[in-house]
Amino acid sequence: MSVRRRVAALAFTAVLCGAAAPAAVAAPSPSPSSSAPDLPEGLYGTKDPTYDGVWRQSLAFLAQKIELVTPATKSVDWLVGQQCDSGAFASYRDASRPCDDKTVADTNATAAAVQAVVELGVHREVVDNGVAWLKSVQNDDGGWGYNPGSPSDANSTAVVNGALARAGVPLADLTKAGGKTPYTALQTFALPCGGEDGGAFAYQPDKTGKLAANADATAAAVLGAMGKGMAAGNYNAVKAPVCTKGDGLTPEQSAQNGASYLAKALAGKGYLDLPPMPGAEESAPQPDFGNKDAAADSVAYLAKHAQGWAKEGGPAATAQLVLAAHATGADARDFGGVDLVRQLNATGPAPAATAVPSPTATTPSKPADTSSDDEGLGLWWIIGIGLAFGAGIGFLLSGRRKNQQL
Repeated sequence: MSVRRRVAALAFTAVLCGAAAPAAVAAPSPSPSSSAPDLPEGLYGTKDPTYDGVWRQSLAFLAQKIELVTPATKSVDWLVGQQCDSGAFASYRDASRPCDDKTVADTNATAAAVQAVVELGVHREVVDNGVAWLKSVQNDDGGWGYNPGSPSDANSTAVVNGALARAGVPLADLTKAGGKTPYTALQTFALPCGGEDGGAFAYQPDKTGKLAANADATAAAVLGAMGKGMAAGNYNAVKAPVCTKGDGLTPEQSAQNGASYLAKALAGKGYLDLPPMPGAEESAPQPDFGNKDAAADSVAYLAKHAQGWAKEGGPAATAQLVLAAHATGADARDFGGVDLVRQLNATGPAPAATAVPSPTATTPSKPADTSSDDEGLGLWWIIGIGLAFGAGIGFLLSGRRKNQQL
Protein backbone atom coordinates (compact mmCIF):
# COMPACT_ATOMS: atom_id res chain seq x y z
CA MET A 1 0.00 0.00 0.00
CA SER A 2 1.46 3.38 -1.00
CA VAL A 3 2.21 5.98 1.66
CA ARG A 4 -0.53 8.27 0.40
CA ARG A 5 -3.06 5.48 0.19
CA ARG A 6 -2.09 4.40 3.71
CA VAL A 7 -2.66 7.94 4.93
CA ALA A 8 -6.05 8.05 3.24
CA ALA A 9 -7.04 4.70 4.73
CA LEU A 10 -5.89 5.88 8.14
CA ALA A 11 -7.88 9.07 7.81
CA PHE A 12 -11.30 7.74 7.01
CA THR A 13 -11.07 4.50 8.98
CA ALA A 14 -9.88 6.39 12.04
CA VAL A 15 -12.79 8.76 11.59
CA LEU A 16 -14.97 5.68 11.49
CA CYS A 17 -13.35 4.40 14.68
CA GLY A 18 -13.18 7.73 16.45
CA ALA A 19 -16.63 9.12 15.81
CA ALA A 20 -19.11 6.61 14.48
CA ALA A 21 -18.41 3.54 16.57
CA PRO A 22 -18.34 5.18 20.02
CA ALA A 23 -21.56 6.99 19.14
CA ALA A 24 -23.15 3.67 18.38
CA VAL A 25 -22.15 2.40 21.79
CA ALA A 26 -23.22 5.59 23.51
CA ALA A 27 -26.56 5.95 21.77
CA PRO A 28 -27.58 2.72 20.04
CA SER A 29 -31.04 2.11 18.70
CA PRO A 30 -33.32 1.47 21.67
CA SER A 31 -33.99 -2.16 22.49
CA PRO A 32 -37.50 -3.50 21.98
CA SER A 33 -39.85 -2.76 24.85
CA SER A 34 -43.52 -3.10 25.61
CA SER A 35 -44.11 0.26 23.93
CA ALA A 36 -41.92 -0.45 20.91
CA PRO A 37 -43.60 -1.15 17.57
CA ASP A 38 -43.85 -4.75 16.41
CA LEU A 39 -41.04 -5.57 14.01
CA PRO A 40 -42.47 -5.86 10.50
CA GLU A 41 -41.56 -8.57 8.06
CA GLY A 42 -38.75 -7.51 5.77
CA LEU A 43 -37.03 -5.13 8.20
CA TYR A 44 -33.35 -5.61 8.98
CA GLY A 45 -32.31 -5.83 12.62
CA THR A 46 -34.10 -6.73 15.84
CA LYS A 47 -33.96 -3.48 17.80
CA ASP A 48 -36.69 -0.87 17.96
CA PRO A 49 -36.73 0.84 14.53
CA THR A 50 -38.47 4.01 15.74
CA TYR A 51 -35.44 6.23 15.25
CA ASP A 52 -33.46 4.44 12.56
CA GLY A 53 -35.62 1.92 10.68
CA VAL A 54 -35.37 3.54 7.25
CA TRP A 55 -31.74 4.52 7.81
CA ARG A 56 -30.50 1.06 8.74
CA GLN A 57 -32.50 -0.60 5.96
CA SER A 58 -31.03 1.83 3.43
CA LEU A 59 -27.46 1.33 4.63
CA ALA A 60 -27.94 -2.43 4.49
CA PHE A 61 -29.03 -2.21 0.85
CA LEU A 62 -26.12 0.07 -0.05
CA ALA A 63 -23.61 -2.33 1.49
CA GLN A 64 -25.24 -5.37 -0.08
CA LYS A 65 -25.34 -3.79 -3.50
CA ILE A 66 -21.66 -2.90 -3.43
CA GLU A 67 -20.97 -6.56 -2.56
CA LEU A 68 -23.22 -7.79 -5.38
CA VAL A 69 -25.93 -9.05 -3.05
CA THR A 70 -29.56 -8.66 -4.14
CA PRO A 71 -31.87 -8.18 -1.14
CA ALA A 72 -35.15 -10.04 -0.83
CA THR A 73 -38.13 -8.48 -2.57
CA LYS A 74 -40.06 -8.19 0.69
CA SER A 75 -37.20 -6.18 2.21
CA VAL A 76 -37.25 -3.75 -0.70
CA ASP A 77 -41.03 -3.60 -0.51
CA TRP A 78 -40.80 -2.66 3.17
CA LEU A 79 -38.55 0.29 2.43
CA VAL A 80 -40.66 1.43 -0.52
CA GLY A 81 -43.77 1.20 1.66
CA GLN A 82 -42.27 3.61 4.17
CA GLN A 83 -42.51 6.50 1.71
CA CYS A 84 -45.32 9.00 2.19
CA ASP A 85 -47.42 10.23 -0.73
CA SER A 86 -45.48 13.51 -0.50
CA GLY A 87 -42.27 11.65 -1.36
CA ALA A 88 -40.84 12.04 2.14
CA PHE A 89 -39.74 9.29 4.49
CA ALA A 90 -40.04 9.37 8.26
CA SER A 91 -37.39 7.70 10.41
CA TYR A 92 -39.95 4.91 10.73
CA ARG A 93 -43.72 4.72 10.54
CA ASP A 94 -46.62 2.30 10.64
CA ALA A 95 -47.23 1.91 6.92
CA SER A 96 -50.72 0.53 7.50
CA ARG A 97 -51.78 4.12 8.14
CA PRO A 98 -51.38 6.99 5.69
CA CYS A 99 -48.99 9.81 6.52
CA ASP A 100 -50.63 12.82 8.14
CA ASP A 101 -49.61 16.08 9.81
CA LYS A 102 -48.27 14.10 12.77
CA THR A 103 -45.83 12.14 10.60
CA VAL A 104 -42.38 13.60 11.22
CA ALA A 105 -40.67 13.82 7.83
CA ASP A 106 -36.92 13.22 7.96
CA THR A 107 -34.55 14.61 5.32
CA ASN A 108 -31.78 12.22 6.34
CA ALA A 109 -33.94 9.12 6.12
CA THR A 110 -35.35 10.32 2.81
CA ALA A 111 -31.88 10.96 1.40
CA ALA A 112 -30.62 7.56 2.53
CA ALA A 113 -33.64 5.79 1.05
CA VAL A 114 -33.24 7.64 -2.25
CA GLN A 115 -29.60 6.58 -2.46
CA ALA A 116 -30.45 2.97 -1.66
CA VAL A 117 -33.23 2.73 -4.23
CA VAL A 118 -31.01 4.35 -6.87
CA GLU A 119 -28.36 1.70 -6.24
CA LEU A 120 -30.92 -1.10 -6.40
CA GLY A 121 -32.06 0.13 -9.80
CA VAL A 122 -35.75 -0.41 -9.08
CA HIS A 123 -38.79 1.75 -8.29
CA ARG A 124 -37.60 4.90 -10.02
CA GLU A 125 -40.85 6.55 -8.97
CA VAL A 126 -39.69 6.31 -5.35
CA VAL A 127 -36.47 8.10 -6.28
CA ASP A 128 -38.25 10.79 -8.28
CA ASN A 129 -40.82 11.45 -5.57
CA GLY A 130 -38.13 11.55 -2.89
CA VAL A 131 -36.05 13.96 -4.95
CA ALA A 132 -39.06 16.21 -5.56
CA TRP A 133 -39.79 16.37 -1.84
CA LEU A 134 -36.18 17.08 -0.89
CA LYS A 135 -36.06 19.91 -3.42
CA SER A 136 -39.32 21.30 -2.04
CA VAL A 137 -37.95 21.60 1.51
CA GLN A 138 -34.62 23.18 0.61
CA ASN A 139 -33.95 26.13 2.91
CA ASP A 140 -33.40 29.64 1.64
CA ASP A 141 -29.69 29.36 2.44
CA GLY A 142 -29.45 26.46 -0.02
CA GLY A 143 -29.12 23.73 2.59
CA TRP A 144 -31.29 21.34 4.59
CA GLY A 145 -32.09 20.80 8.22
CA TYR A 146 -32.86 17.49 9.88
CA ASN A 147 -36.60 18.07 9.51
CA PRO A 148 -38.26 20.38 6.98
CA GLY A 149 -38.23 23.94 8.22
CA SER A 150 -35.45 23.41 10.74
CA PRO A 151 -32.20 25.38 10.30
CA SER A 152 -29.67 23.92 7.89
CA ASP A 153 -26.86 21.82 9.28
CA ALA A 154 -23.75 20.42 7.65
CA ASN A 155 -24.63 16.75 8.10
CA SER A 156 -28.14 16.95 6.70
CA THR A 157 -27.03 19.10 3.79
CA ALA A 158 -24.22 16.67 3.02
CA VAL A 159 -26.36 13.53 2.99
CA VAL A 160 -29.03 15.24 0.87
CA ASN A 161 -26.34 16.45 -1.52
CA GLY A 162 -25.18 12.87 -1.99
CA ALA A 163 -28.70 11.62 -2.63
CA LEU A 164 -29.61 14.30 -5.16
CA ALA A 165 -26.33 13.98 -7.00
CA ARG A 166 -26.63 10.19 -7.14
CA ALA A 167 -30.15 10.61 -8.53
CA GLY A 168 -28.75 12.76 -11.32
CA VAL A 169 -29.73 16.20 -10.03
CA PRO A 170 -27.16 18.97 -10.79
CA LEU A 171 -26.66 20.52 -7.36
CA ALA A 172 -25.45 23.81 -8.80
CA ASP A 173 -28.88 24.23 -10.43
CA LEU A 174 -30.70 24.16 -7.08
CA THR A 175 -30.36 27.90 -6.63
CA LYS A 176 -32.20 29.98 -4.06
CA ALA A 177 -32.37 33.77 -3.81
CA GLY A 178 -28.96 35.38 -4.04
CA GLY A 179 -27.46 32.43 -5.89
CA LYS A 180 -27.34 30.19 -2.82
CA THR A 181 -26.87 26.51 -3.65
CA PRO A 182 -26.34 23.33 -1.61
CA TYR A 183 -22.61 23.85 -2.09
CA THR A 184 -22.61 27.41 -0.78
CA ALA A 185 -24.75 26.29 2.17
CA LEU A 186 -22.09 23.78 3.16
CA GLN A 187 -19.39 26.38 2.86
CA THR A 188 -21.12 28.60 5.43
CA PHE A 189 -20.22 25.98 8.04
CA ALA A 190 -16.52 25.98 7.10
CA LEU A 191 -13.86 27.47 9.35
CA PRO A 192 -11.21 29.47 7.45
CA CYS A 193 -7.70 28.14 7.18
CA GLY A 194 -4.99 29.55 9.40
CA GLY A 195 -6.33 28.87 12.89
CA GLU A 196 -5.98 25.75 15.01
CA ASP A 197 -9.13 24.23 13.52
CA GLY A 198 -8.76 25.77 10.08
CA GLY A 199 -10.50 23.84 7.31
CA ALA A 200 -12.95 22.10 9.64
CA PHE A 201 -16.72 22.31 9.36
CA ALA A 202 -19.18 23.02 12.16
CA TYR A 203 -22.46 21.17 12.56
CA GLN A 204 -24.30 24.48 12.99
CA PRO A 205 -23.32 27.91 14.31
CA ASP A 206 -24.02 28.41 18.02
CA LYS A 207 -26.45 31.01 19.38
CA THR A 208 -23.90 33.76 18.82
CA GLY A 209 -23.15 32.66 15.27
CA LYS A 210 -19.76 31.19 16.16
CA LEU A 211 -18.57 28.07 14.35
CA ALA A 212 -16.93 25.25 16.33
CA ALA A 213 -15.00 22.48 14.60
CA ASN A 214 -16.88 19.19 14.54
CA ALA A 215 -15.18 16.06 13.18
CA ASP A 216 -18.51 14.40 12.40
CA ALA A 217 -19.73 17.38 10.40
CA THR A 218 -16.36 17.82 8.72
CA ALA A 219 -16.17 14.27 7.40
CA ALA A 220 -19.75 14.40 6.19
CA ALA A 221 -19.21 17.80 4.55
CA VAL A 222 -16.09 16.55 2.76
CA LEU A 223 -18.24 13.96 1.03
CA GLY A 224 -21.18 16.31 0.46
CA ALA A 225 -19.04 19.08 -1.00
CA MET A 226 -17.83 16.60 -3.61
CA GLY A 227 -21.42 15.63 -4.43
CA LYS A 228 -20.76 11.99 -3.54
CA GLY A 229 -23.13 9.44 -2.07
CA MET A 230 -22.50 6.89 0.65
CA ALA A 231 -21.69 3.94 -1.60
CA ALA A 232 -18.54 4.30 -3.65
CA GLY A 233 -15.66 2.25 -4.94
CA ASN A 234 -12.05 1.74 -3.91
CA TYR A 235 -9.92 4.84 -4.35
CA ASN A 236 -6.16 5.20 -4.16
CA ALA A 237 -4.81 8.38 -2.66
CA VAL A 238 -3.49 10.90 -5.15
CA LYS A 239 -1.84 13.34 -2.78
CA ALA A 240 -2.24 14.82 0.65
CA PRO A 241 -4.65 17.77 0.89
CA VAL A 242 -3.72 21.30 1.83
CA CYS A 243 -5.79 24.06 3.41
CA THR A 244 -6.44 26.89 0.98
CA LYS A 245 -6.95 30.36 2.41
CA GLY A 246 -9.10 33.11 0.98
CA ASP A 247 -12.64 33.82 -0.12
CA GLY A 248 -14.47 32.45 -3.13
CA LEU A 249 -13.23 28.89 -2.69
CA THR A 250 -14.66 26.19 -4.92
CA PRO A 251 -16.60 23.32 -3.30
CA GLU A 252 -13.63 21.06 -4.08
CA GLN A 253 -11.27 23.39 -2.25
CA SER A 254 -13.60 23.52 0.75
CA ALA A 255 -13.71 19.72 0.72
CA GLN A 256 -9.93 19.58 0.60
CA ASN A 257 -9.72 21.99 3.52
CA GLY A 258 -11.94 19.68 5.53
CA ALA A 259 -9.82 16.69 4.56
CA SER A 260 -6.71 18.59 5.61
CA TYR A 261 -8.21 19.27 9.03
CA LEU A 262 -9.12 15.61 9.54
CA ALA A 263 -5.70 14.38 8.46
CA LYS A 264 -3.97 16.84 10.77
CA ALA A 265 -6.17 15.90 13.72
CA LEU A 266 -5.49 12.21 13.22
CA ALA A 267 -1.77 12.68 12.66
CA GLY A 268 -1.46 14.67 15.87
CA LYS A 269 -2.98 12.19 18.29
CA GLY A 270 -4.42 9.22 16.44
CA TYR A 271 -8.02 9.80 17.49
CA LEU A 272 -10.73 12.38 17.02
CA ASP A 273 -12.56 14.24 19.79
CA LEU A 274 -16.23 13.38 20.01
CA PRO A 275 -18.50 16.43 20.30
CA PRO A 276 -21.63 16.29 22.47
CA MET A 277 -24.72 15.21 20.60
CA PRO A 278 -27.16 17.97 19.59
CA GLY A 279 -29.94 18.04 22.16
CA ALA A 280 -27.81 16.27 24.74
CA GLU A 281 -26.59 17.85 27.94
CA GLU A 282 -23.66 20.13 27.18
CA SER A 283 -20.27 18.68 28.04
CA ALA A 284 -16.71 18.88 26.84
CA PRO A 285 -15.77 16.81 23.79
CA GLN A 286 -14.74 13.30 24.75
CA PRO A 287 -11.71 11.77 23.00
CA ASP A 288 -11.78 8.13 22.03
CA PHE A 289 -8.52 7.12 23.68
CA GLY A 290 -8.90 3.56 22.41
CA ASN A 291 -8.05 4.75 18.93
CA LYS A 292 -4.41 5.58 19.63
CA ASP A 293 -3.50 2.09 18.43
CA ALA A 294 -5.30 2.84 15.16
CA ALA A 295 -2.59 5.27 14.13
CA ALA A 296 -0.21 2.38 13.47
CA ASP A 297 -2.58 0.38 11.35
CA SER A 298 -6.11 1.73 11.27
CA VAL A 299 -7.45 -0.91 8.92
CA ALA A 300 -6.22 -3.74 11.13
CA TYR A 301 -7.61 -1.97 14.19
CA LEU A 302 -10.98 -1.60 12.55
CA ALA A 303 -10.98 -5.26 11.54
CA LYS A 304 -10.03 -6.32 15.06
CA HIS A 305 -13.12 -4.66 16.54
CA ALA A 306 -15.48 -5.34 13.65
CA GLN A 307 -17.46 -8.13 15.26
CA GLY A 308 -18.11 -6.29 18.53
CA TRP A 309 -19.10 -3.04 16.86
CA ALA A 310 -21.38 -4.79 14.39
CA LYS A 311 -23.07 -6.74 17.18
CA GLU A 312 -23.72 -3.55 19.16
CA GLY A 313 -24.85 -1.41 16.23
CA GLY A 314 -26.78 -4.04 14.27
CA PRO A 315 -27.25 -3.90 10.49
CA ALA A 316 -26.25 -0.22 10.22
CA ALA A 317 -22.91 -0.95 11.89
CA THR A 318 -22.26 -4.04 9.80
CA ALA A 319 -23.19 -2.19 6.61
CA GLN A 320 -20.85 0.63 7.54
CA LEU A 321 -17.99 -1.81 8.01
CA VAL A 322 -18.73 -3.42 4.63
CA LEU A 323 -18.52 -0.01 2.96
CA ALA A 324 -15.30 0.77 4.83
CA ALA A 325 -13.77 -2.56 3.82
CA HIS A 326 -14.67 -1.97 0.20
CA ALA A 327 -13.30 1.57 0.24
CA THR A 328 -9.95 0.38 1.60
CA GLY A 329 -9.65 -2.58 -0.78
CA ALA A 330 -10.09 -5.11 2.05
CA ASP A 331 -12.16 -8.29 1.79
CA ALA A 332 -15.53 -7.72 3.47
CA ARG A 333 -16.01 -11.50 3.63
CA ASP A 334 -12.85 -11.95 5.65
CA PHE A 335 -12.46 -8.76 7.63
CA GLY A 336 -10.56 -9.57 10.79
CA GLY A 337 -11.80 -13.12 10.40
CA VAL A 338 -15.42 -11.95 10.13
CA ASP A 339 -17.59 -12.46 7.07
CA LEU A 340 -19.33 -9.08 7.20
CA VAL A 341 -21.48 -9.83 4.17
CA ARG A 342 -22.83 -13.03 5.67
CA GLN A 343 -23.34 -11.25 8.98
CA LEU A 344 -25.27 -8.43 7.32
CA ASN A 345 -27.39 -10.81 5.28
CA ALA A 346 -28.32 -12.67 8.46
CA THR A 347 -29.90 -9.54 9.98
CA GLY A 348 -32.74 -9.62 7.45
CA PRO A 349 -34.60 -11.96 5.10
CA ALA A 350 -32.45 -14.26 2.99
CA PRO A 351 -31.17 -12.37 -0.08
CA ALA A 352 -32.59 -13.10 -3.50
CA ALA A 353 -29.05 -13.61 -4.83
CA THR A 354 -25.49 -13.47 -3.50
CA ALA A 355 -22.27 -13.17 -5.49
CA VAL A 356 -19.23 -15.22 -4.52
CA PRO A 357 -16.40 -14.42 -4.14
CA SER A 358 -16.50 -10.95 -2.68
CA PRO A 359 -15.85 -8.21 -5.24
CA THR A 360 -13.49 -6.54 -2.73
CA ALA A 361 -11.16 -9.54 -2.83
CA THR A 362 -9.51 -8.07 -5.91
CA THR A 363 -8.26 -4.52 -6.20
CA PRO A 364 -10.27 -2.45 -8.68
CA SER A 365 -8.58 -0.20 -11.16
CA LYS A 366 -7.55 3.23 -9.99
CA PRO A 367 -9.63 6.13 -11.30
CA ALA A 368 -7.83 8.63 -13.47
CA ASP A 369 -6.37 11.60 -11.62
CA THR A 370 -7.92 14.65 -13.21
CA SER A 371 -6.17 17.15 -10.95
CA SER A 372 -2.71 18.63 -11.34
CA ASP A 373 -0.09 19.12 -8.64
CA ASP A 374 -0.54 22.86 -8.93
CA GLU A 375 -4.28 22.69 -8.37
CA GLY A 376 -3.80 20.76 -5.14
CA LEU A 377 -7.32 19.29 -5.19
CA GLY A 378 -6.39 15.61 -4.84
CA LEU A 379 -9.92 14.61 -5.84
CA TRP A 380 -9.75 10.91 -5.01
CA TRP A 381 -7.83 11.52 -1.79
CA ILE A 382 -10.61 13.82 -0.62
CA ILE A 383 -13.33 11.35 -1.56
CA GLY A 384 -11.40 8.60 0.20
CA ILE A 385 -11.44 10.46 3.50
CA GLY A 386 -15.18 11.01 3.33
CA LEU A 387 -16.29 7.60 2.05
CA ALA A 388 -16.60 5.53 5.18
CA PHE A 389 -17.94 8.40 7.20
CA GLY A 390 -20.65 9.02 4.67
CA ALA A 391 -22.12 5.82 6.03
CA GLY A 392 -20.80 6.28 9.54
CA ILE A 393 -22.95 9.32 10.25
CA GLY A 394 -25.83 6.89 10.59
CA PHE A 395 -24.90 6.17 14.19
CA LEU A 396 -24.73 9.81 15.12
CA LEU A 397 -27.94 10.53 13.26
CA SER A 398 -29.70 7.82 15.22
CA GLY A 399 -28.68 9.55 18.43
CA ARG A 400 -29.79 12.93 17.15
CA ARG A 401 -33.07 11.46 15.96
CA LYS A 402 -33.78 10.09 19.41
CA ASN A 403 -32.95 13.37 21.16
CA GLN A 404 -34.96 15.50 18.75
CA GLN A 405 -38.09 13.37 18.66
CA LEU A 406 -38.49 12.43 22.32
